Amino acid sequence: MAQTIIERYRRTGLHFVEDLGNRIRLKMVLLKGGNFMMGSPEDELERSDSESPQHLVNINQFCIGKYPVTQAQWKAVAALPQVNIELEADPSNFKGEQRPVEQVSWEDAVEFCDRLSSHTKRQYRLPSEAEWEYVCRAGTTTPFHFGETITTDVANYDGTDDEEHKWSGSYGRGPKGIYRGETTVVGSFEVANAFGLYDMHGNVWEWCLDDWHDNYEGAPTDGSAWLDDNNNLYQKQGRAVLRGGSWIDSPKNCRSASRNNYIRAERDGHYNIIGFRVVCAVGRIL
Repeated sequence: MAQTIIERYRRTGLHFVEDLGNRIRLKMVLLKGGNFMMGSPEDELERSDSESPQHLVNINQFCIGKYPVTQAQWKAVAALPQVNIELEADPSNFKGEQRPVEQVSWEDAVEFCDRLSSHTKRQYRLPSEAEWEYVCRAGTTTPFHFGETITTDVANYDGTDDEEHKWSGSYGRGPKGIYRGETTVVGSFEVANAFGLYDMHGNVWEWCLDDWHDNYEGAPTDGSAWLDDNNNLYQKQGRAVLRGGSWIDSPKNCRSASRNNYIRAERDGHYNIIGFRVVCAVGRIL
């Protein structure tokens, strides 16, 4: 008997739309609070020790972008008055108004949020790592919000074997797939998770607000960002958390629990695999 390994969703929920001008809109989805087990179980295939220990996290209600920030949205916000640092109007390698913006640093993403906040009078920021995993899982406990595995029919990642990096293009009992070699238009697979969010697996890695930690020992359980010492974001150094995998990554790196990191202030080595999505505090909307 054939076994169903992918679940397809087309969901909608409570949302609002931020008008950025020139018919450019930012779609935000309202998510109710809840709790979930963050991290991966010890028996999850191809997991990393950085995903331990699993721990219960409580999440408050908030809004998050339905898609990663697009290049059109980036250009609109980059044209707004500067708050702290300059932003390049068109940083992306793979051009396309509806493709995700990439080649942006963590500091660039924070400046984007600050300009958007100043313009809209609503509090925008990057998601905490806990918020990101909560919305990615959307109530699931499997490696992907699709289920136990993933295919390149529903996400953009490298589905081919890579002998150089010693990875397989398949995950678990899932099939191998294709390698597109570039980003795809956001939402182009038309497959949302149960919260109505798209592109949570693959396409571009997404910046989170948190400082990088090698594991979850001592991690907060209230859904807040895990920041060390100095909370002045523009004075932050070191590495920040990345989530979600990208078009160039193996399927194991696209799991809900998978974690990565990069230097947050790096301005000369931006990668075309890194983008972000934004969060908005509910109290400033309703």
